Amino acid sequence: MLVLGAIAALGTAGAAWQFWPSEGPGAVEPAAAKAPRVPTRKAVHAPAASILALRRPLARGIRIGAPAGVLADAGDGTVLWAKRPNLRLPIASTTKIMTAVVALSRLRGRDVVVVDPSVPRVAPFKEGLRARERVKAWKLFYSLLLYSGNDDALALAIAAGGTRARFVAMMNEKARALGLHNTHFRGPSGLIDRDNYSTAWDLAALARFAMWNPRFRAMVRTRVKRVPWAAPTYAKVYVNHNHLLGSYRGADGIKTGWTTRSKHCLVASAHRGRVRLIAVVLGSPDAYKDVRKLLNYGFASRG
Repeated sequence: MLVLGAIAALGTAGAAWQFWPSEGPGAVEPAAAKAPRVPTRKAVHAPAASILALRRPLARGIRIGAPAGVLADAGDGTVLWAKRPNLRLPIASTTKIMTAVVALSRLRGRDVVVVDPSVPRVAPFKEGLRARERVKAWKLFYSLLLYSGNDDALALAIAAGGTRARFVAMMNEKARALGLHNTHFRGPSGLIDRDNYSTAWDLAALARFAMWNPRFRAMVRTRVKRVPWAAPTYAKVYVNHNHLLGSYRGADGIKTGWTTRSKHCLVASAHRGRVRLIAVVLGSPDAYKDVRKLLNYGFASRG
C-alpha cells in the first residue's frame, strides 16, 4: 500500500457554470455588477464583484503576516476583511482549485483516464502515475486535491482538454467567465510561478464558486482517502495537506500551496451552524496562524 501526502505541510469554461450555483445554500447565479472600489497597492482591473461584494465597512485592526488576504462570508459573498485584495501574487498549488473546476465540468468520476506518456515526466510533487495506465477519474481528483499531485493535474488536464495547452486555455477562459480579471494560469499544477498568478479576492471568489459543486465539497473536506489500485500497487492512501481539517472546528476545505517564490498560500473554508466562511492568505510566513485569526474573527462577528 502506498501512502501519499504525509510529507509537506502546504502543497490548485464549462457547462458547470449553469448548474453549480443552485447547489449551495443561499447560492444564486451571480449577476453582472459594478465592481466596488477596494484599496490596493497597485492598479489592477476590478475584482470579481459578481461572486463577492462589499456590503459593509471592512473590519479593521486584524493583523496577519501574509502580504495579502481576504475573509468572506461564503453564504452571501460579503467580504468582511481584506488586505491588499487585488495584489497579484504567485499562488502555487492553489492553482489546482481551477484545475478541478474545469476538469469536473468535463469528466465524470467513473470515466477512465489513460495516462499520457508525458505525465510521469512532470516535476515533483507527484504520486507516480505510470504511462498508459488506466485510472478512474475520481481517484485522480482525490489525489489532485488532497495529495496535490502534479502528475494528477497533468493527467486530468490532458483527459479533459485533449492537450495541456488547450486545458490551460480553458482555465483562463473560465477565469474570465467568472470575472477573475487579476488571475492568469500558466499550467494545471501551479508548479511554474512565472505568469501563474491571482489575488486573494479572486481566489476567494473562485473558492466560493467551487464549493457550490457537491463533488468538489466532498473531496476537499476529506482528511484521508483510501483507494484501490491495480497491481503491483494494489492500494493508495491520500492524506490531505490541509492541516486545518480535524484541528480547527468546522474546517471543511479547500487547498494549500507552496513554492519557494510564492511561499505559503492557503485557501480555507469552515462552517459553524449557519455561518460558512472563506479565508485566503497568500505569501504567508505562517498561513495557518493567519487563517485561524481570520476565521476566529469571522465566526465571532457573524455568529
